[in-house]
Amino acid sequence: MQRFEGRVAVVTGGASGIGLATVRRLAAEGAKVVVADLDETGGTKAAEEVGGLFVKADVTSEDDVKALFEAAHAAYGRIDVAFNNAGISPPDDDSILETGLDAWKRVQEVNLTSVYLCCKHVIPYMRQQGRGSIINTASFVAKMGAATSQISYTASKGGVLAMSRELGVQFAREGIRVNALCPGPVSTPLLQELFAKDPEKAARRLVHIPTGRFAEPEEIAAAVAFLGSDDASFITASEFLVDGGISGAYVTPL
Repeated sequence: MQRFEGRVAVVTGGASGIGLATVRRLAAEGAKVVVADLDETGGTKAAEEVGGLFVKADVTSEDDVKALFEAAHAAYGRIDVAFNNAGISPPDDDSILETGLDAWKRVQEVNLTSVYLCCKHVIPYMRQQGRGSIINTASFVAKMGAATSQISYTASKGGVLAMSRELGVQFAREGIRVNALCPGPVSTPLLQELFAKDPEKAARRLVHIPTGRFAEPEEIAAAVAFLGSDDASFITASEFLVDGGISGAYVTPL
């Protein structure tokens, strides 16, 4: 399929994990891809792999975010898809009883404020075109509670969910769709490192997944490609769950 032929996509956090898988998927379907990341080495490599453009950007900086979309538009003349995906899940974000204010603020800045900034600065370009698709990475934890809390991460993703819904409604009649992608646990380097250190944590989570495994980044990238394409032309302000059935499960298979 070449659903993105002649179209331009910007992917934040595009140097690794879900972002990198999405860069590859969108490029494979014909998109010109702008890779944004703080990791200059990984981001440059990703962009070169797909014949795209790398822009080093701190997504918590309004100046950097504004410059990112200016660079994308200057290079390609349009921005059709914005996958606002950059995020963190640091170990010092834990139970509300343990998480300090600095850790709370850092996660909110990277996971929520960055999405606000990216939406704020890409929407004007999409309004000029009269069309566009924004996909913001939320999480299934925005829909469910967990006794193994990462309190700021959970709160930040709930904010992404609410903001995406609001924007999806506000700009719908201008041809701009905004959706929140809600992945379940994904087998990224961050998750692998966490659970390799603590197999008990991995086992505790896996028991709740009906499919019995974590998602692969490519499976999440496929959902991004769908939401960004004309195949999803009547989908906006939605909570798009790709969670292996977690949110629908009471008891999982043995």
